[in-house]
Amino acid sequence: MSGRHEEDGEYLMVAAAVHARIDSARIRSVEGMGFAAAREGPTLEATVALAADAVGDLPTPPDGPIVAEGGEFYEEPASRVGLSFQPEFKYVESIGERETVQAAHHAAYAARDLLR
Repeated sequence: MSGRHEEDGEYLMVAAAVHARIDSARIRSVEGMGFAAAREGPTLEATVALAADAVGDLPTPPDGPIVAEGGEFYEEPASRVGLSFQPEFKYVESIGERETVQAAHHAAYAARDLLR
């Protein structure tokens, strides 16, 4: 996610989803990226919907879990956030998952800069 803050009286939130093959410590390959943007205020519902749209924009659906940092969804339990994602949702547990989330953050920041 990028841009969950107000600038010049409006919001521009951008989410990136990275479909990656990973092992416990690193990204092995990136299979695709999906993006979504919204100008809504950063509520939990808007943030979850934006992330789900980015996952839906992936060229191929992931066969493993959707992974994010807890802070992205206001520290809500994964079981609540996961209701909006398929096949499953969880928070980061391994270094490889953290690396993938960081790649998504970088992609979202870059996309946000292009959309401003």
